[in-house]
Amino acid sequence: MTRPTPAALLLDLAELQADLTRSLDHALSPHGISFTEFSTLRQLYDAPRQCMRRVDLARSIGLSASGVTRLLIPMEKIGLVARQASERDARVSLVTLTRAGRRLFADADVAFEHFAADRLEALDAQERGELARLIGKLR
Repeated sequence: MTRPTPAALLLDLAELQADLTRSLDHALSPHGISFTEFSTLRQLYDAPRQCMRRVDLARSIGLSASGVTRLLIPMEKIGLVARQASERDARVSLVTLTRAGRRLFADADVAFEHFAADRLEALDAQERGELARLIGKLR
């Protein structure tokens, strides 16, 4: 058996990530959100005071500053997030999770948990631990 090259492994990981994103978009579609929107809600839900600087939010979900702005505009229009001015620095733009955003996240998180359990059911607990270790090592 030949060993996969580093380039082949990275391509496989990229394909897996694309497949997971497509599948998660489908799993979350009954809630009216994409996986990227879900990730945004999760970041805000887990943040102190459920509020983050836009630049930090962008970095945490892997988008540019302009990309996160394009993502947040429709989320703001339907009331999932709100814009907030920084009390300390007028140049800083903050994003806050709204009550509607918290409710939608809680509902969508159930679907996400079911998807995760189904997707990883082929792995036993030891294999999931090893996968977590390898992901951490690659970070």
